Amino acid sequence: MAATEDLQELTQKLQKLSEEEFKEEDTNVFLVTCQKCLEEEQLEVLLDVIKDEKNQILIRNVGWNLIGPIAKCMQSCAVGSEKERGCLQLLNALIESCNPKEILLGILEQIDEAAGDHISRIILPFLQPLQIVLLKLGNKKSYSVGLSLSTIHSRLSNLPVPYTAQQMQEDKYSLCQCCLALVQFAQPFIDIVSQSIDLSKEADTEEMRKELLTFCFSCLKYPLLNAPLNTLPEDEGDHPLRVFAKQIMGFLVSLGESLPRTFVQRGHSAPTNDTEGSISGNEVCSVESLACLSYLLFVQHIGIDSFPFVFGPSFLVKSNMGHVAVLLKRTEESLLSKGLDLLEHSLLRVDNGSLPEDVLEVLTANQVLQDLVKVMTLCPIEHLRKKSLATLQLVIDKFCVEGKYKLFRCLLKISSHAGVEGYIIHNIKNQIDAALKTNPQNKWFLGTRLTPLLLSALSLSEGAETDLLQMSDRIMASLNLLRYLVIKDDDNETGVWSELAKIEQDFLKPLHTGLNMSRAHYDAEIRSTHEKKRGSHSGKPLCTVTAGGNKLPDMTPEMQLQVLQSALFTFDLMESVLARVEELIEVKLKSAPEGKIGSS
Repeated sequence: MAATEDLQELTQKLQKLSEEEFKEEDTNVFLVTCQKCLEEEQLEVLLDVIKDEKNQILIRNVGWNLIGPIAKCMQSCAVGSEKERGCLQLLNALIESCNPKEILLGILEQIDEAAGDHISRIILPFLQPLQIVLLKLGNKKSYSVGLSLSTIHSRLSNLPVPYTAQQMQEDKYSLCQCCLALVQFAQPFIDIVSQSIDLSKEADTEEMRKELLTFCFSCLKYPLLNAPLNTLPEDEGDHPLRVFAKQIMGFLVSLGESLPRTFVQRGHSAPTNDTEGSISGNEVCSVESLACLSYLLFVQHIGIDSFPFVFGPSFLVKSNMGHVAVLLKRTEESLLSKGLDLLEHSLLRVDNGSLPEDVLEVLTANQVLQDLVKVMTLCPIEHLRKKSLATLQLVIDKFCVEGKYKLFRCLLKISSHAGVEGYIIHNIKNQIDAALKTNPQNKWFLGTRLTPLLLSALSLSEGAETDLLQMSDRIMASLNLLRYLVIKDDDNETGVWSELAKIEQDFLKPLHTGLNMSRAHYDAEIRSTHEKKRGSHSGKPLCTVTAGGNKLPDMTPEMQLQVLQSALFTFDLMESVLARVEELIEVKLKSAPEGKIGSS
């Protein structure tokens, strides 16, 4: 009990001194003694000392220095324990006696220094005392409110966002709990602004509005951008991060923020790293925040009641292109998923075949298409690859005829992936088929307008040197397209007969040559492998083989032979279809009345 006795003796001595007579060594001894009381858990004794009227001069001068030791004491006790309640009583007593600005800085210092598991352990109990301090600051508190919110948000942003339902339920780092507590912390300041927004334009109110908007947009970027926000089954209700999203969107509306104006602020601009811009005048937020805002509005329908639908479906697609581009350029599963969902929901508002071609002129549209192809072909997450393919088909379905034509030309230029190019060529065939059957006046998929697209589809990028195995998906789609045209287009409506000589020169002849070269190469590889197998003394020697331009892992001769035989099977299939196409061309040319086929 020595610490309490020392404290009593010391305070009696200091009570007799005026403020000017305090010496630094005396106050240092006082603080050390108080810290010993905390270590010995003599919290009630310390509370009495802080509340004692005779000690108020001393407490006003040095009391804020006790915040650090109190925070340390709080970290060593269980949440909700008697000891924690005692620490909070000490903190509230200091708030009553000390300069609010000094207490504010003392609390923020503790929050700013928190790390790891201690972040939420410090923030949660300190939020209410911090709120009390800020409310005591009077009319000039906007800067302090902004500083507090940014400090808290900065520390929270070091915590991982829970992604699965189990992670949210466990809330290992108490992020969900902190988010909900943070809303309660900010509410009085939101009320101050919202209640005076139409009554006055005081500088401090406007400044606080800016600080609060900055905080809301920061929360959209973290944690909401990475958070799973889909609804849970009806009987379970909303999970904490979805509740937080609703409250942040409600704050934006309460602060007088125009959601439609904010939404279109960057919809047509190209995303750049760390780009920031002006929202509603002076408020600053990132493109990631705006992308999350759009996702909440149009996918989760959070805040949609405050978004009057004055925009047409096509305009929404155009405006959302910039937001989708921001999300699809990332690699995190949660962000890619949000980007695909936002693009899908934007398109679902549009009738099939009605999206105008000028959507492709939006600055970010080309980037969205490129990123969509990247997700489709490079993303390691299977369900996202499948989702991106379905979304690409949705994009195709929504465009008008001219839009589809320009989209196909764009995709054939940017995809650099045989599977995607094959998929596009298959869609081109479908559009030609529809034009031949139902719309002979279609000027984009019939006649001379079709020719550039047709020649692009019926070509080999490297001529006879093209890697046929790697490009097999595209080549098979091209052959199927040509076979279809030869069978169906007797009247040369597509111009295929007019361009036959060029198609033969740029596609059929190089393909013949390429197949002969490839077959000879793989036949030689097979013979070499057989020879190695016969001449080997080892049980299972390792060989190296290259297929489709890619070096495969070391394998036994038996495995190598399987790969080589598979390649030859692909060439056989390709050669079979090629022969059939050439046979059909020959039959059509011989059987057609003179001058009919080949004229347009």
